[in-house]
Amino acid sequence: MQSESSEEVRSVAGATDMRGKHRISAELKRLEQETRFLEEELEQLDKMEKASAACKEMLMNVEAKPDPLLPLTNGPTNPTWDRWFEGPQDSSGCRCWIL
Repeated sequence: MQSESSEEVRSVAGATDMRGKHRISAELKRLEQETRFLEEELEQLDKMEKASAACKEMLMNVEAKPDPLLPLTNGPTNPTWDRWFEGPQDSSGCRCWIL
C-alpha cells in the first residue's frame, strides 16, 4: 500500500515538475522576446534626430504663420478689456462673501 502511494507521489511530482519547466521555459521565451523588442526600439531611437531640433523647427513654422481663427487687430487694443479676467487687484476691491 505504501509503495503504491509513493509511486503515485513520484508520478504527480514528475508531472508537476514538467509543467513547472514548461512555465519557466515559456516565461524565458517571453522575456527574450521583450528584450528583442526593446533593443529594436532603442535602435530606432538612436536613428531618430533629436526631439529638440524637431520641436524648434515646428515652433518656427507655427510662429511664422498667423492663426486663421484669430482676428488681426488693426489699431490700439483696449487695455481695460483684460481687467474682467484678472480679478481684483487688492482685497478691498472684492465685496463678495464666499463661505
